[in-house]
Amino acid sequence: MTRIIADISVSLDGFVTGPDPGPDSGLGTGGEALHTWAFSDDPDDRRVLREATLRSGAVVLGRRLFDVVDGPNGWGDRSGYGAREAGRPAFVVVTASVPESVRTTDLDWTFVTTGLSDAVAAARERAEAASSDSGKELDVVLMGGGATVGSALDAGLVDTLTLHLAPVVLGAGTPLFTGGTPRTLAQRSVTSTSTATHLTYDVL
Repeated sequence: MTRIIADISVSLDGFVTGPDPGPDSGLGTGGEALHTWAFSDDPDDRRVLREATLRSGAVVLGRRLFDVVDGPNGWGDRSGYGAREAGRPAFVVVTASVPESVRTTDLDWTFVTTGLSDAVAAARERAEAASSDSGKELDVVLMGGGATVGSALDAGLVDTLTLHLAPVVLGAGTPLFTGGTPRTLAQRSVTSTSTATHLTYDVL
């Protein structure tokens, strides 16, 4: 069964970027520390990243994050979805308008202008088709940004929440949680490394 998994890195004080994020600095000031684990040589970090990439049948992201990863300093030959475990699932972007052009034309992009719920539904269809083609169960991964993940949690669209808790206090930035709908979580797994604590919860 295809699950909807929200998967995002977050600071100890709850931010998914540092201050002043923008197209040329998607993670904001100091925000690179959130993703140190994704480029680590620690075997547990590598396993967490590899497993997340391999299970991704389709990926949902917001327009601001798309503009970063598709921008001139975004994904390229050395880094893409899954960092060094770069994968090529279908990507579904929640946006108010379709961009005039796309730099990363080698990736499979779908732009949904009718809201997050429709984007998740479209991604589920793509993930289910990929599961059928590959013969293994694949999921929908919500990779962010923070507003997209937070809105999906508020709307009850998320089955599983995976947080990569980085040992950094950013002080400001883009918050993951902004006082939305209360949710009860059941802890499924915890993996601690020198660069992050990887936490997985079922959303009840």
